[in-house]
Amino acid sequence: MLEIDSGDSVRISTPNAGWYLASGEQFEPRDEKLDEGHALAGPIAVRGARAGGTLAVGIEEVVPGPWGVTLTTPPHLIKWELADGLGRGSGLEVELRPFLGVIGMPPPEPGIHSTAPPRRWGGNIDCAELLAGSTLYLPIPVDGALFSAGDGHARQGDGEICGTAIECPSEATLTLTLVDRSPLEWPIARTPDAWLAFGFGDDLDAAARIAADGIVQLICRKHGLGAEDALALASVVADLRVTQVVNGVVGVHAVLRHDAFRSTTMS
Repeated sequence: MLEIDSGDSVRISTPNAGWYLASGEQFEPRDEKLDEGHALAGPIAVRGARAGGTLAVGIEEVVPGPWGVTLTTPPHLIKWELADGLGRGSGLEVELRPFLGVIGMPPPEPGIHSTAPPRRWGGNIDCAELLAGSTLYLPIPVDGALFSAGDGHARQGDGEICGTAIECPSEATLTLTLVDRSPLEWPIARTPDAWLAFGFGDDLDAAARIAADGIVQLICRKHGLGAEDALALASVVADLRVTQVVNGVVGVHAVLRHDAFRSTTMS
């Protein structure tokens, strides 16, 4: 297990979600019980991390491998050639927006935990807005943090409708920093364009309520507004988006753009 100091950066390289390397070969050897989920780099221990604290994950760079695949109903799939910021497959061409689908830490309970669902400590969030230049803030569940990441996506739409994105091997540079702030209940993120608040639940209603509460709390904290004013403002300028509906536990993220509003001085 790698152990780093707060503020250190790590470079990771992971196979795609099916454990296929950039060469096209499947990663071996694998333990059928322990390695049935996503191929992740980790765990990475952060010195000084304590349960109840906050970990900031700075996403410095995400580089997709030379190929990717989108699976629908077996055996149908699209194979993509990835190069020069574009994906080409089945006569189609799309611009790439690479990100990591899984970023997070394990639940505090002992045992073997599935990589499939997102949790309040992160995991399989599958948020297409967590591009390079973003910072994801996560509540820390266990001492040391035990952070892992992977599941490279070259491009994905909100919702991940068929259950897969352009699943690709990838490399990424991440900076892990312990932050002194009020305890977080659920993840939030700062992207170059907006603040995000995440909610996960058994259905979209539950996830949406958590995300909405998160963005209201963020407005209160960042702009010094009372709860009712923040709720009203969120209803006016924040957007709820479906993160994904395919991981058992579904996700919603609330989006508050940095240019959504500005303060005024009344004369």
